[in-house]
Amino acid sequence: MTDTMPVILPSFDDAATSGRKLAIICSKGTLDMAYPGLVLANAALGEGIETHLFFTFWGFDMINKRTMGDLKFTPLGNTATHVPQGLGGIPGMTHLATSQMKKAMAELDIPEVPDFLDQIVASGGHLWACRMSADLQHLHEADLRDDVEGIISAADFMELTEGAQILFI
Repeated sequence: MTDTMPVILPSFDDAATSGRKLAIICSKGTLDMAYPGLVLANAALGEGIETHLFFTFWGFDMINKRTMGDLKFTPLGNTATHVPQGLGGIPGMTHLATSQMKKAMAELDIPEVPDFLDQIVASGGHLWACRMSADLQHLHEADLRDDVEGIISAADFMELTEGAQILFI
């Protein structure tokens, strides 16, 4: 006699995602670290999951009007690039790596960060800025994308996203 495990199949009906929340804390402002949160937010919204992004520390570069269109990718200190670390510090290497990454993303029809955030907001996603990070960087709501819903404390974000799955990137 063989014991078999029951097969568990995912449910894709509306009831399965009803009431689900996802909170993504975006703490990095480099080009390569911006995309994981954006891709996950987009996927969640596509599944009907209420989605909130909280930008803190260097993640502010993603929503700062002055910096959001000019995020960089550097191979320096990033062993996943498989580039010898001595090359990462050569002048122009960050520009080259950034250009190559943007080209690769464009070839896959992946929008640039500001356009991706536009898409997320248009799909019902919520953007929030961290009060402490705003104060540390001397930034105000006028410095941020117009669709950032507010500058709030971490405690406010925790209350707002009560019961959510939380991802820290």
